[in-house]
Amino acid sequence: MVMVRPFHALQPTKEGVSQVAAVPYDVVNTEEARILAEGKPWSYLHISRPEIDLAPGTDLYSDEVYQKGLDNFRLIQAQAPLIQEQNPALYIYRLRMGEHTQIGVVGCCAVDEYDNDIIRKHERTRKDKEDDRTRHTITLRAQTGPVFLTYRGQKEINSMVDTIVEGEPHFDFVAPDGVAHTVWKIANPNEFVKAFESVPLLYVADGHHRSASASRARQALKAENPNHNGTEEYNYFLSVMFPADQLRILSYNRVVKDLNNLRETDFIAAIEKNFTISANAPTTPINKGEFSMYINKQWYGLTPKEAIDPTNVIASLDVSILQDRLLSPILGIQDPRTDKRVDFVGGIRGTGELEQLVDRGRAAVAFSLYPTTLDDLMNIADAGEIMPPKSTWFEPKLRSGMLVHLI
Repeated sequence: MVMVRPFHALQPTKEGVSQVAAVPYDVVNTEEARILAEGKPWSYLHISRPEIDLAPGTDLYSDEVYQKGLDNFRLIQAQAPLIQEQNPALYIYRLRMGEHTQIGVVGCCAVDEYDNDIIRKHERTRKDKEDDRTRHTITLRAQTGPVFLTYRGQKEINSMVDTIVEGEPHFDFVAPDGVAHTVWKIANPNEFVKAFESVPLLYVADGHHRSASASRARQALKAENPNHNGTEEYNYFLSVMFPADQLRILSYNRVVKDLNNLRETDFIAAIEKNFTISANAPTTPINKGEFSMYINKQWYGLTPKEAIDPTNVIASLDVSILQDRLLSPILGIQDPRTDKRVDFVGGIRGTGELEQLVDRGRAAVAFSLYPTTLDDLMNIADAGEIMPPKSTWFEPKLRSGMLVHLI
């Protein structure tokens, strides 16, 4: 049984929502965030990436960064303004990107269910990123961005959502990237609370660091509270829950800065031991288990020579095949989570981005992958396994700042 809890959302006005809502903190670096927030004093990036308002080169984890985030949070609450909902509520959140539409329910989920694996994970988190978001959450006493959850769809919930979206929206705007964001307030949240009790499990699709930091923030605040009773807001974290059949995963491609001291001919020869290579290949693989490689202004197709065991949920992932049979043994990338020679490019940027990185000398070789599936994600989470890093890229991205959970 899944617990979904209504909450007193802190939110902008209808007129101000498009100026406040911002991309998640973890899909942009400091310079990209600074450009996006330029001329937008209410942008939530001033809160989620507050270093953009400090001197270039400021340590991202310094005291002044977190203090600046708190100062900006207070300033935007006053100026935007941000208003807290008087009654606890749930919301419907629809995203439209081109022909793709997905509709989820916004509410708070229980940290206990995250800790007890009713909300399941498929990625390993990095301590430094956990430390950052935990401190950010505790400093602001707020969860500024939702965790993106999914579940195996329920007809009853789908029908209830369809009824809600026929009404007048609470928020409705198109972001600069062309994605339409529409939110409805649910008049009777108890019906949805009851309906979600029939959902056995939730899965973290995107937001592993945000959910892990919610757990750590709860632990810290609980320790500070001698009157802790389990009902405090810090026992819950902000989430959007989408049915899995509405989601799409894009590929998460790889670029490597050098050929590990190999000449190109030797590199190709080494690959041929494990893969069949074809020239003039498509820029994106057509089938699972195939790869496209870009080097020296040419695309090659790679197909493993040795059969893949489909019963091994981890080893049969395309990201694992590439890692185990090429990146590690040939290019010396032993740990893609920490190796600075490898970088990752979300599929939304297209294969043109891979070509540019190689053609401009910022990478020596690029690999375009077939997307991981939702079934892969859920099967791995159900098995208690962990996906390799950077296995999934979800698009479109949720916006931060529309609905904030104060803890």
